[in-house]
Amino acid sequence: MTEPAPDPARPLAGVRVVEISSFVAVPLAGMTLAQLGAEVLRVDPVGGAADYKRWPLTEAGDSIYWAGLNKGKRSLAVDMRSDTGQELVARLIADSGVFITNVAGRQWHSYDALRQIRPDLIHVEVSGRHDGGTGVDYTVNAAIGFPLVTGPPELTTPVNHVLPAWDVTCGIYAALSVVTALRHRDATGHGQQISIPLENVALATAGNLSLLTEAMINGTSRQRIGNAVYGTYGQNFTSSDGISYMVVALTGRHFRDLTALTGTTEAVAVLADSLGADFSDEGERYRHREALSGLFAEWFTSHTGVEVAAALSATSVLWERYQTFGETAAAPRVTDNPLFTELDQPRVGRYLAAGLPLSINGAYPAAVPAPALGDDTAAVLGDWLAMDRGRIDDLFGAGTVA
Repeated sequence: MTEPAPDPARPLAGVRVVEISSFVAVPLAGMTLAQLGAEVLRVDPVGGAADYKRWPLTEAGDSIYWAGLNKGKRSLAVDMRSDTGQELVARLIADSGVFITNVAGRQWHSYDALRQIRPDLIHVEVSGRHDGGTGVDYTVNAAIGFPLVTGPPELTTPVNHVLPAWDVTCGIYAALSVVTALRHRDATGHGQQISIPLENVALATAGNLSLLTEAMINGTSRQRIGNAVYGTYGQNFTSSDGISYMVVALTGRHFRDLTALTGTTEAVAVLADSLGADFSDEGERYRHREALSGLFAEWFTSHTGVEVAAALSATSVLWERYQTFGETAAAPRVTDNPLFTELDQPRVGRYLAAGLPLSINGAYPAAVPAPALGDDTAAVLGDWLAMDRGRIDDLFGAGTVA
């Protein structure tokens, strides 16, 4: 019989992954692998991990958050404090050959313990700090420097940004590490132990973006600049009817179009002469951003939001109107975007859910509902470990699984 051709939208089909996790980074990694076709089994303690009831919740108390980060996975609930439960999960990990976790410090699912039963194991562990200490996105972020450069220049207190950037970035790194380790194992037959400290993800990013290097080389630390864009020209403006826009002019053409739009070409030239500045240089545009913004602001405040949007749309200038999450959810960028498909998520409801945010051969892998806790316990024990129904019933009866 001819084997069916591999589905290009599911390049990881046939790969099994066991995940023990909570919160963002590792659940996102597991979901990404599932969206690429892997069979991902999330293993949780009976009653759920710390994120099973995390806000936002439905009126009935089900976690919209949990459903969002566990789409397309299978779920097994097991008493991982018991010897029988630990042995059961270890067998599942050995069967899959790929294990991802951010629950550190458990000897029974450490790399050294698990490789005894699966020598070519791929073991990916996300931790807090590189020295072994604990940390979450918000504490790691505080230690790097970003909250002290976020917010308006006159502010003297730290500002945490809402996006858990390090969790998200770490989750993608974790998924990438699984893919590269699979390639390594296919080529050599050997597994890998991979450790990803959340702190190192933040430090690497701050270094790669020159924020740390600037301090090392120039002896200066980045300062708060509000909504300006460092090193180039970008600023927010508000129309006469109170609608706010972010406007960015990265190139000479962008900047020329912005001055022409706002009727300030001559005024900008006079400003350049008086300052001895060359505004063809984006660094000069950044250095004198406040003076330039003062010239441009008059045009924005004398036009309505509709007029501003129409005028900007006719130029090369980069811009967008500030919107709430609610406005975005109802906008065509969601409703007309093939990234989103209608999902009937049990316990949550019917809504447009994002699949994998990349298209493969022109198609986006669609979102698949998240399971409820323990939905797949019996099926996984039968499929993965070939247990008969009697043995599975015994485990349920003993409270080892749920």
